[in-house]
Amino acid sequence: MPDSLTRITSNHWGVGLAHIEAGQIKSVSGHGDDPAASLINDNIAGSLHGAARVLRPSIRKSWLEGAPKAVPRGQDSFVEVSWERALDLIAAELTRVKTQHGNGSIYAGSYGWASAGRFHHAQGQLKRFLNTIGGFVRSKGNYSYNAALELMPHIVGPYPDQVAQATRWSVIAEHSDLVVLFGGIALRNTQVCGGGIARHRMPANMKACADAGVEFVNISPLRSDVDAVVNADWMPAHPGTDTALMMGLAHTLWVEALTDHAFLERYATGFEKFLPYLLGQSDGQPKDAHWAAEQTGLEAEAIRALARRMAAGRTMISVAAGVQRADYGEQPMWMAVTLAAMLGQIGLPGGGFTVGYGVNGNIGAVERPFAGGTIPQGQNPVSDFIPVAMIADMLLNPGAPYPYQGKTRHFPDARLVWWAGGNPFHHHQDLNRLRAAFQTPETVIVNEVNWTASARHADIVLPVAAAQERTDFGAGTSDNALVPMPQLVAPPGDAREEFEIYTDLARRLGAEQAFTQGKTRDQWLLALWEDTRKNAQGAGIDLPEWEAFLAGDVITLSDPSPHQVFLADFRDDPKVNALPTPSGRIEIFSKTIAGFDLNDCAGHPSWYPPRDRAAGIHPLALLSGQPKTRLHSQLDNGAYSLSHKIQGREPVRIHPNDAAARGIEDGDIVELFNARGRCLAGARLTQEIAPGCVFLWTGAWYDPDHEAPKGRCRHGNPNVLTHDLRSSTLTQSPASHSAMVDIRRIDEPHDPVTVHSAPPLESDG
Repeated sequence: MPDSLTRITSNHWGVGLAHIEAGQIKSVSGHGDDPAASLINDNIAGSLHGAARVLRPSIRKSWLEGAPKAVPRGQDSFVEVSWERALDLIAAELTRVKTQHGNGSIYAGSYGWASAGRFHHAQGQLKRFLNTIGGFVRSKGNYSYNAALELMPHIVGPYPDQVAQATRWSVIAEHSDLVVLFGGIALRNTQVCGGGIARHRMPANMKACADAGVEFVNISPLRSDVDAVVNADWMPAHPGTDTALMMGLAHTLWVEALTDHAFLERYATGFEKFLPYLLGQSDGQPKDAHWAAEQTGLEAEAIRALARRMAAGRTMISVAAGVQRADYGEQPMWMAVTLAAMLGQIGLPGGGFTVGYGVNGNIGAVERPFAGGTIPQGQNPVSDFIPVAMIADMLLNPGAPYPYQGKTRHFPDARLVWWAGGNPFHHHQDLNRLRAAFQTPETVIVNEVNWTASARHADIVLPVAAAQERTDFGAGTSDNALVPMPQLVAPPGDAREEFEIYTDLARRLGAEQAFTQGKTRDQWLLALWEDTRKNAQGAGIDLPEWEAFLAGDVITLSDPSPHQVFLADFRDDPKVNALPTPSGRIEIFSKTIAGFDLNDCAGHPSWYPPRDRAAGIHPLALLSGQPKTRLHSQLDNGAYSLSHKIQGREPVRIHPNDAAARGIEDGDIVELFNARGRCLAGARLTQEIAPGCVFLWTGAWYDPDHEAPKGRCRHGNPNVLTHDLRSSTLTQSPASHSAMVDIRRIDEPHDPVTVHSAPPLESDG
């Protein structure tokens, strides 16, 4: 290999050109065909070659010595061992747990983004391996939009179909008069797409809307949640009050005779059961604009004016995913559908509703004409699962009952936890509770690139190759491109590809043939590419042979539906194109949900005050979301992520008035706190946030100070402050966007961030 070269690579945040010298990645720049390449690429070199890299199989010292409770997980040192010893220990532990407790005591949540490659897919590889040895308990859903996944089938139909069928932004630019954004549509979120994104289209889409004269309303505590190019009207409603605002809008539509009765009659069911609640006939409280103003902090006349404006032209209602990651997060989605049905524009070009614009860079922008090849996971003999956000509940309450979708389920007794391709100490809420929960399993195994908090809370840590250190190909779940991913550099230390790891483990357990099917890594890659070529041929597209593709550049495919309008077919003929709901129509009232008789999710959209705000203990609403400097917590120790920190801490945005009241100046180190936890951050004063709110990006690697109160995070992870309650007992979804906090300036000495280096390591000799 030459001393210096440039080669293509791909990640969930886009295609990059890696500049390599002497066997190391020195930098990664954006691809020339990408009009808005993500700067997250700047993290790759520093993180992959950084001080936090896991270089050798490592065993928690107390666990290795047979006294696992002697030192709590997360506070222990590690002993570096050979691969032979590590795999022998894992094989013996898997055999013990299977024999004594059954495969239903193995939990492999393994939730996370990991590599964008089709073959080296961390979750897929682990789950395939475990399925060959008897199966495992899985998680169901995701943290990003779980309430949508679980609610929308009752109301409209499967949520993944709604995402794939979302109205194109080009249609909005041509036909919409107004776009009302509940939760905004932050461009930082649109940097990423599952499996990769070859061209970042959203900045151009926003500009096209602006050039066409489309007007926007941003209903969010953050002005910057919408690209400045569209010059959106800003309505900073109190966090968690979107449902109340929608009800105030709906009430105005009804009392001012702006409701489309014909649409409700033909395309929806149950409005007559919701209307008495909206008018206050069933509970004595009309949900009018005055009432909505009290809940949201907005002016009543501004609410009425917006309702009239929405009814006066073609209006698209958008609900961001973050809005449903909150207390009673099902309600704003259900109410948005109801509001859109009252306007009567569902199925018209540029009208109706969409839940999830901005979840990634491709929703409403493009879809792919065929699926890429996927490594088969096989059949899981274990049918048990938990809702994705209930891992701490499961670990702390084995065997306990819990409600879910109108049924009573029971938590499994997880004796062994294996995590690959994700970081629960990033995405889970109430990290102090999760830290306590992680003390309960008998064994925790984590595959990792870096020494994240998840690795530090494991018993066995396996060093794995990063995406740039192995050969693969990218074929995103919704992006219309195929990207070669040749190996750029060798894995450092003893890091290995996960397929090789599981092959060696399967051999020890007598399952090698079942796992590999007699194929090597290279043979599997070729097989997956051939599957992709066959799928392409079915769409009338010829793809090159594997070697030619791997040596080439990005292959761009056509968009199969460039003028797509969500629910247009349903509007054309609601009988022939009936929705997959019990009635075949939009269910404003759901008999199914009403039959569950839940006290936190009635049979129609309802208002429930956010729990932390109702308690009234802390004054500031905590906002948290996807950062612009990384994908969730990935590569937090890279140069771009580090460049935005303040004295090594994650920045927290605060309004100057709230800062002045607490003696805080820009650049100060501050402490955010509530009854659940504490964390340090660096203050960044800005007029872009509403008073009474603070905004802290997610993904700073959790770095608890075990000597400080509540194990204060030195670094600034907001999930030490979020509660571990669910959105409702219907969906059991995460509700982390409903936390209230306070903040103070730190004057006393404080420890530096430690998590960007390895923990104490010993050698087994």
